Amino acid sequence: MGIKSLDELLSEGVAGRGVLVRSDLNVPLDGDGTITDPGRIIASVPTLKALSDAGAKVVVAAHLGRPKGQPDPKFSLAPVAAALGEKLGRHVQLAADVVGSDALARSEGLTDGDILLLENIRFDARETSKDDAERISLAKALSELVRAPDGAAGAFVSDGFGVVHRKQASVFDIAGLLPHYAGTLVATEIKVLEKLAEAGGRPYAVVLGGSKVSDKLAVIENLATKADSLVIGGGMCFTFLAAQGFSVGSSLLEEGMIETCRKLLDTYGDVLHLPVDIVVAEKFSADSPPETVAAEQIPDTKMGLDIGPESVKRFTALLSNAKTIFWNGPMGVFEFPAFAAGTKGVAEAIIAATVKGAFSVVGGGDSAAAVRQLGLPEDGFSHISTGGGASLEYLEGTELPGIQVLEQS
Repeated sequence: MGIKSLDELLSEGVAGRGVLVRSDLNVPLDGDGTITDPGRIIASVPTLKALSDAGAKVVVAAHLGRPKGQPDPKFSLAPVAAALGEKLGRHVQLAADVVGSDALARSEGLTDGDILLLENIRFDARETSKDDAERISLAKALSELVRAPDGAAGAFVSDGFGVVHRKQASVFDIAGLLPHYAGTLVATEIKVLEKLAEAGGRPYAVVLGGSKVSDKLAVIENLATKADSLVIGGGMCFTFLAAQGFSVGSSLLEEGMIETCRKLLDTYGDVLHLPVDIVVAEKFSADSPPETVAAEQIPDTKMGLDIGPESVKRFTALLSNAKTIFWNGPMGVFEFPAFAAGTKGVAEAIIAATVKGAFSVVGGGDSAAAVRQLGLPEDGFSHISTGGGASLEYLEGTELPGIQVLEQS
């Protein structure tokens, strides 16, 4: 069977019915606990609003950061609840626990259209347990929060695409206990990634950045066989440059991946494209003076923090005629203004191609954050994904547990 949609659930009628929604509200916070990029909160609004407007009693499960299976005030969802309420234009209650007495009491007191956000689901160690029985026990407790007084089961809506690659209680096991549906966000992401995986529009260009080759190895191997050009930037380009025999100074380098990169270049040399110039500095600091050098002439005492202007020109030329573009990972340390030009230049090239009719997808939290921080128009891209790791695993051809389980009756 196919995956049931939110529209199908709404057509069944949800007024007065408990609905558990797994959202992805894992937003970045600064040292004061202020949300620095509300993108994932904004993306979660359509599903929650549709359910609330239809009269459902909505219980939301989500995580923030990586608490170690126990309550930790710095990972509380309190700022998220406030921001979510603001975006929804209605009050969002925050339970003091995950499935404890406060969550139970609040869920029992919900009236039609109310929204309750449970405290950080990862405060309960069972959420991420490798033990099936432990995860299922948490899933059962979650299902009780949306059970009707007469014993009728509630429903589960999976809307946190950023976690569907995880076999966790609130993502995977809960779907085996309740009638389950894909929320607006998850359904949209699947549709977009299916289109990317097929790469119908040619030429197909992939732009990969980020720090580690090891994190992107599987997707490089998979997409190098499908893409017409695969551009490598970010910290991981230095391992490729080292594989070509160049010195990379004190730049980020994965020694153990040099031989792998050499083989990738031997096999896919006509598809892979590396920077030809690099913006270097003496230290990893916003005020370290930048200097542009040829990619093969990085001084021993300096580190690469961005791709250079000539690389941007060459990458722009590759992207200008693309009909399908997937971008995951910044080209440099875009958080520092002196080292943001590479990321901005490549992003602007993708926007220009999109204006000409290309289908462009931004995948990954860092890339999405870069778009917003650099003041680029979000509607300049066809789609900005909320799921970095999940997007990559999908494009690697890996089965995603949180999607697989939605396909089961």
